[in-house]
Amino acid sequence: MKSQTLSPAGLRAGAGRWLVVLACVFALAGCSTVKGWFGGGSDSEKAKAKKAAEPAELVEFVPSATPAKLWSASAGKGEDRLGVRQSPAIADGRVYAAAVGGGVRALDLQTGAALWKYDTDTHVTGGPGVGDGLVVVGGLKGEVIALDAATGGERWQAKVVSEVIAPPTIGQGMVLVRSNDGRVTAFDASNGERRWFWNHELPSLTVRGNDAPALGPGFVFVGNDDGTLVALALADGRPLWDVPVAQPDGRTELDRMADVDGTPVLDGTVLYASSYKQATVAIDAPSGRPIWASDHGGSGRIGLAGDKLVVSDRNGAVWGIERSAGRAAWEQAGLARRDLSGVAVQGEFAVVGDFDGYVHWLRLDNGDFAARERAGRAAIKGPPVQADGIVVVQNVKGDLTAWRLAP
Repeated sequence: MKSQTLSPAGLRAGAGRWLVVLACVFALAGCSTVKGWFGGGSDSEKAKAKKAAEPAELVEFVPSATPAKLWSASAGKGEDRLGVRQSPAIADGRVYAAAVGGGVRALDLQTGAALWKYDTDTHVTGGPGVGDGLVVVGGLKGEVIALDAATGGERWQAKVVSEVIAPPTIGQGMVLVRSNDGRVTAFDASNGERRWFWNHELPSLTVRGNDAPALGPGFVFVGNDDGTLVALALADGRPLWDVPVAQPDGRTELDRMADVDGTPVLDGTVLYASSYKQATVAIDAPSGRPIWASDHGGSGRIGLAGDKLVVSDRNGAVWGIERSAGRAAWEQAGLARRDLSGVAVQGEFAVVGDFDGYVHWLRLDNGDFAARERAGRAAIKGPPVQADGIVVVQNVKGDLTAWRLAP
């Protein structure tokens, strides 16, 4: 691949909304210390305010799990500060990974050995999505590229009107692409012809990043930046129902941010979704009827365990939520302000990454820390992924690391 830097226009298109969010967050954080800027407040008050804003220090604990590192590899030049939360995908014993400056690669899940690489000048910001023999990724300028999952050969290309930072969803003969303007576009999986598209208006301010739609039999489930969850007919994109996960209320645009950015999770006929505004819901998927609502949640992916959901919230707390009724079973507050990723489940443990490259394993029964490893010093923004007892993370530098839990 040719060495290429993002153009100023590309950077503005890819990161403009994220910079707005950062500016607002920094401004909000600064409100607590504004007295100090003008000489007001005691030294102890300033020290206390500074301490309260810092990431929680990691505490020592007696491990109850032993992750064994299997391999590490590079997907290429990573997202760095673009905020697209890139994560690998796993299917059929292979790990598929993309990077902004590295194209697309396939690696063996057990060994990390390279199987194929697709080079492109496209800045790959979305994907990969895997299914039906395809690997599909999206680009900074709306490119959609479908590859043969076995060989990495290009099958087709298409285009949408905005940056793609979510993994495409593939199944039932369709490729579904969510672009950063709130649109979902359906392409024919065999040839890339556009079948339909659906638009949803965006709020003034949103969390940077979004995730793939979820598929059900004849359904597409989409989490939106205004806090709603929508079911579309897979055949034609017709809306079937629309329910709120969280209400976008508050005095400021920042207060009203309610993004449903993690892929909704379908288990049987029950659909689970979680919002940045610290809410999680269970919904009857065919009808859209609410089953329960919890006041704990986050914008990242949900971890689905036997009797629990596990979510990480915007403050860095990790919650175990009973699947039967939505009650909180436990809270792990020891990762406060560590900018956590979404959640994966590996055996009897929930797995999250943080801003400093650490991966944390928490016990599913009580939320206690079970193990901690480090995947380099770069942030882990995208959710860990798990298959065949192996969990894989990708950091913002494009580095991949895989662990299996020792018996």
